[in-house]
Amino acid sequence: MSWLGAGIGAGIGMVFGGPIGAALGAWIGSSFGSGLRNVGDTAKLNRDGAQAVFIVTLFSMLAKMAKADGQVSKAEVDLIDDFIKNNLRLGEEERAEAIRIFQNAKTDSYSIYDYAKQYRQLVRNQAMREVVYRLLFAVAHADGQLHRAEEEILRRIPTYLGLHESIFSAMAGEFGNRGASSAVSLEQHYAVLGCSPDVSDRELKLAYRRKAAEFHPDKIASKGLPDEFLRHAEDQMKSVTVAYETIVAARKRSAASETA
Repeated sequence: MSWLGAGIGAGIGMVFGGPIGAALGAWIGSSFGSGLRNVGDTAKLNRDGAQAVFIVTLFSMLAKMAKADGQVSKAEVDLIDDFIKNNLRLGEEERAEAIRIFQNAKTDSYSIYDYAKQYRQLVRNQAMREVVYRLLFAVAHADGQLHRAEEEILRRIPTYLGLHESIFSAMAGEFGNRGASSAVSLEQHYAVLGCSPDVSDRELKLAYRRKAAEFHPDKIASKGLPDEFLRHAEDQMKSVTVAYETIVAARKRSAASETA
């Protein structure tokens, strides 16, 4: 079943107001207008509702990212389409819906930060918000380079999504900056776990377990992440594991050198 069919079947014919409500209404279409109801920004979403909100938010934000330099070029449209088909591996029906959301958002009056701020209000689960950020990062790097306007968005938007600002350096280390020094790389690993280098070994392990639990496929799927996007949650979980193992190894080397 398509996202649209699942959303309507689950009763997601509702308007939240704000950018996501407007985008959701445009996606569902005016023919369903009589069934819409305003539930406010603090409504509790079931899985299908959370999934519909995730999809609308993501592809609307991708449209804003593509338009960051003032216009959406054919090359950017082709890049997004390639990302939808090859990275997300969507079927034809889901791809058509994603493009429709993308096209609607290109001309609306909201900013990417408006979408991010409301998504934070609607979705309390931090892992879901981190997946949105990861996907924005992936698209920004899809052409092999990070443009100035894209970098500005990626630096600013964690605040609006309710994420720690260190997530930018963590993602930059994964998607770019692979030739960075080991010291910088280690700082980025701490950023992935959301903690600082001065935490104890026990606190480090707790941070790792907390992050690993957040990105467990079963848990994040239950929060509303569509199956097609689970691979990106799994990528985030791998980053968490690599970060922890790298830090532990670095601490062991440091302890060994001090006792030598």
